[in-house]
Order: sequence, then structure tokens, then C-alpha cells
Amino acid sequence: MSEALLASEKGAAAQVAAPSSGARQFWQRLRAQRAVTVAAVVFALLVLVALTAPLLTALEGQDPNAFHPALVDSAAGGVPKGSFGGISGDHWLGVEPQTGRDLFARLVYGARVSLGVAFIATLVQVFIGVALGLLAALGGRWADQVVSRFTDVVVALPLLVISLGLIAIVPDSVPRPMLITFVIAVVGWSGTSKIVRSSALSLKSLDYVSAARLSGWGRLAVARRELLPALAAPVITYGVLLVPANVSIEAALSFLGVGIKPPTPSWGQMLTEANTWYQSAPTYLLLPAGFLFVTVLSLTVVGEGVRTALDPRAASRLKVGVKSRKSRESRKSRESRESREHLESRKSLEKEASK
Repeated sequence: MSEALLASEKGAAAQVAAPSSGARQFWQRLRAQRAVTVAAVVFALLVLVALTAPLLTALEGQDPNAFHPALVDSAAGGVPKGSFGGISGDHWLGVEPQTGRDLFARLVYGARVSLGVAFIATLVQVFIGVALGLLAALGGRWADQVVSRFTDVVVALPLLVISLGLIAIVPDSVPRPMLITFVIAVVGWSGTSKIVRSSALSLKSLDYVSAARLSGWGRLAVARRELLPALAAPVITYGVLLVPANVSIEAALSFLGVGIKPPTPSWGQMLTEANTWYQSAPTYLLLPAGFLFVTVLSLTVVGEGVRTALDPRAASRLKVGVKSRKSRESRKSRESRESREHLESRKSLEKEASK
């Protein structure tokens, strides 16, 4: 009985003392950041809204492309009737000026377009960047020179000019979300490629990678088994930060008139149409701008949290900075208190001497 109890206690102690895995440590550090948790919940709600857009519009009973001319005041230039942009039980966030289309339905369907374009473009960017970065690092001197010079050319390409040129060439039968996704992905992979190339070159000189190459592994096997696991942290961090950037790029292109075209809703395209209604119908401008702001902010906070969780040294440096600052402040307060006490004691001694 005592031996069994002792064995169970040893097993429990070993279980407690066993170090947690890298993934578990990552999630623990990520959950410890409250701002990241809140931002992740907000972004998850936005994704849920985008995925359930047909269900939400059916629950409201509205269609994103249905016109309601009776809900706008044609004599006043098409301003929505009622207060706050025509908010009512049938139209939860009001209606658009001139057209009378339901604003809530267009916002939730616009979330599908904006977030979908950003996510797919990010995946393509990461795939192209990782492939070309590994090719430059493992392909030899000539491959490195060719890929590096090509990457420099892509970095210098103006996104707006390329978008205008492609839209002028590509026929209207091609879906605009697909075209914008292609443009963002083709132009925006250069940053990922540079990160992967520099990291792979530094990893290639390590002992375990050199041992794998000397043991007869091919370049693909070395990249898949040795380099890609080590490159996961910087690639994931940069990929998470690419999503809000791509959301902003899609909105900017749509705002400038070279992105998503009506009647397909997107937040940038809605901002383009709301540009002239910011005084007479401010909700038409504030709602898509607010959704865009919250999306970019939450993704940026999540990306920064992922970077900190994958790099514990960043968190430790932050803690050291906080502790050193607190120690400096406490030392200053202690020195000022000691100086005051010394001054008071000196004054009391002078008073006694004068007596």
C-alpha cells in the first residue's frame, strides 16, 4: 500500500515537474495578454458575422441589393427618412442615401468581401514568399542573385498603377474580388521572401542543418524537415500582421474607385459612396469606417501579441524595462525623502544652536 502511494506521488511530482511543450507555452503567453484576448474575441465576432451574413440578413428580412426608394427623401437629395439614417425595426442600421438599400445587410456582406480578400491574399503572399525565400537561400549563388534582384523590383512596383493597368486590361467578366486578391498577392509577397531568405541563411550555418546536408539529405528535405519548423515563428508573425495591411489596401483601392465595383458591397466601396454624405447622412460614413477601424486595430493587436508570445525575449525585455523604471522611480523618491529629512534635521540643529 505504501509502495503504491509512493509511486503515485512520484508520478504526480513528475507530471508537475515535466516542462510544457512549446505550443503550450505559446498559448499560455498569448492568453496572459488581456488585450490580445479581447482583440481576438472581437475579430472572431467579425469573422462570425461575415460567415453568417446570409443568416443575419434573412433574420432581418432584407436583401443587400434591394432598392427602397420610398425610404429616402427625393426632395432633399435622397437623404434617408427618419432619424439616424432611417433606423427602424425593419432596417437595423438604417438605409443608404438615394438607393434606400439596407445598410446592415451591405455591411455584413461587405465584411465577407473585405476579410475574404485579405485572408486569401495573405495566404498566397506567404506561400510565394516562403517558396522564393527558400529558393534564394538554398539554390546557390546564382539563384540567390536572381531571386533577390527580382524581389527588389517587386518591392519598387507601385500597387495603384498595377491595379489601374490590370483593370484596364482584364475584362469585366472577371470578378473584381478575385482580381483585387490577385493584385495584392502578386505585389505583396516581397516582405515575406526577404524575411525567409535572411532567416534561412542564418539557419543554414547551424550545426544540425549542416549535419542534415552532410548526411545526404536533398535541399527539399532540409527545407521541409529542418528549416520550415524554425521559420514558423517569423512567418506566422509577419502573416498575421499582413492581414490588417491587406484589409486596408483593399479598402483604399475600392475607395479610389479601382477596387470592388457596385453592386458588390465592400467596406472600401461603401466609403467611396459615402464620401459626399458625411454631413447629411453621417451614419453612412461612420459605420463602414468604424468596422474597418475595429478590424484593423484588433488584427494589429493580435499580431503584436503573437510576435511577443513567439519571442519570449521581447516580453522579458519589456518586464526588465518596467522593473528598472520602477526601481529608478523608487530610488529617486527615496533620495528625495532622505534629502528632506536631512534638511529638516539640519534646520532643527541650527535652531538649537541659536538658542
